[in-house]
Amino acid sequence: QVQLVESGGGLVQAGDSLRLSCAATGRTLSDYGMGWFRQVPGKEREFVAAITRAGGKTFYADSVKGRFTISRDNAKNTVVLQMNSLKPEDTAVYYCAAGSSVYSASSYVRKNDYDAWGQGTQVTVSS
Repeated sequence: QVQLVESGGGLVQAGDSLRLSCAATGRTLSDYGMGWFRQVPGKEREFVAAITRAGGKTFYADSVKGRFTISRDNAKNTVVLQMNSLKPEDTAVYYCAAGSSVYSASSYVRKNDYDAWGQGTQVTVSS
């Protein structure tokens, strides 16, 4: 089983940028489709972005399209979420996820299709 650790969260102002990183250990990252999800208290964990195993295809939630970019470096076993033009509504705990069975576009956006999660990193955007 792969283990995931997120880093890079923090407190920023609206319009600022943050770069979240997800470091994977235990298994080869290229075996997994990777995703980022976020959650606020009292709400369901929601899809943010995902990337296929070789990095050739990416998927984004409409709310972050054009502002966030997901990328991966399989040689370094890392996945990055670059977040630009942050808004207060982006405030959440952000989770990195690895899916050994995600293949279709519809699967990448479903949290239940991922089988490994990091502990999360808090992102707070003030207005």
